[in-house]
Amino acid sequence: MKVLLLTGRTVEQGREKERSKFSREYMESVAACYVDEDDMKRLKIDENSNIQITTSLGSVILKARKSLRAPHAGAVFIPYGAWANLLMGSETDSVGMPSFKGVPAEIEPSPDDEVLSLEDLVKKHYRKA
Repeated sequence: MKVLLLTGRTVEQGREKERSKFSREYMESVAACYVDEDDMKRLKIDENSNIQITTSLGSVILKARKSLRAPHAGAVFIPYGAWANLLMGSETDSVGMPSFKGVPAEIEPSPDDEVLSLEDLVKKHYRKA
């Protein structure tokens, strides 16, 4: 399903990063994609199902969560963190800040894939050979 991806800060993300970015609580707060309830029905996914989200820059497995701010069919939200960073570009268009809103993306169920821990995500995507 084609969607527009938005990213941003959440209270949970901010609180949990102060504990430790390697904690289970931090991972649960940011390795998630908030999806409109009607879109979840169309995709035939339940809360906490694994989904794959893909942009022109990358792909990542996240937990699907029912959006707290609905309705907004066709738009998904991911809290700032390493998982979201895999999907976003670094181009700033001369304004000094990359665009973290309205990025074209695609989501699909991915029940057989796992959400990687921060350590495993960094090893897989950022490891220098």
